[in-house]
Amino acid sequence: MSASVSRRSFLGLAGGTAALLGLAACGGNNNADSDDANAASDDASGKSYIVATDTTFAPFEFTDENGDFVGIDVDLLAAVAADQGFKYELNSLGFEAAVAALESNQADAVIAGMSITAEREEKYDFTDSYYQSSVCMAVKSGSDIKGLEDLKGKTVAGKNATQSLSWAESIKDEYGFEITYFDSSDMMYQDVQTGNSVACFEDTPVMEYGVAQGNGLEIVAKEEDEFASPYAVGVMKGKNAELVEMFNAGLANIKESGEYDEILAKYLG
Repeated sequence: MSASVSRRSFLGLAGGTAALLGLAACGGNNNADSDDANAASDDASGKSYIVATDTTFAPFEFTDENGDFVGIDVDLLAAVAADQGFKYELNSLGFEAAVAALESNQADAVIAGMSITAEREEKYDFTDSYYQSSVCMAVKSGSDIKGLEDLKGKTVAGKNATQSLSWAESIKDEYGFEITYFDSSDMMYQDVQTGNSVACFEDTPVMEYGVAQGNGLEIVAKEEDEFASPYAVGVMKGKNAELVEMFNAGLANIKESGEYDEILAKYLG
């Protein structure tokens, strides 16, 4: 199984060759060893799902030094598809655009470090969680901003439609700061680096990875309770239930085989 793909999109050919685009409909079961689940995988082998994702959300999806699109989400999806025998096309759109594609029936699913929240569960069905995340605030290294209490009268950066932005919006009146909104993490980080914003709000594993890679930022505050949330694959409510079932079965299998831990270790150490 290849660990990298092209920048914008690729065909995941788990158990097959060129994929046929379109919505899929087949039976399934979240027990990968059952006859029903095997039948679902057999049926899905001739189908293709369109899966939308983010553009820059390392270590879950990003472009490496070779120009290949890689990350935890990318590798997990490939491993699960290989295990379950379904095909997919992965489209790198940006998080807001990925969700918009899902809601307009231009995509069957989203995998993009998407948090399960009560609000989202009203619109989407989710797979089992594949990662537990929290949120944080980061500043430029050496900044005078040492915590939330230093934000009064300042401007911070937040990424649209994210759990970290929800945290920032929930406390902005308490701490007296304004928010500038961005569509991607790299644009947020640049705004902090140039001094237009004094801090940015981000998912903790994403920021920790960025700090380790030398993005010039440092974490000064975390929220690990109310806005901590699990990541999962999302589909529109009542649609593509068979994809949810196959992902759950495949995720359980790669956890049992150790492949899941290998993928996390590859990116998180």
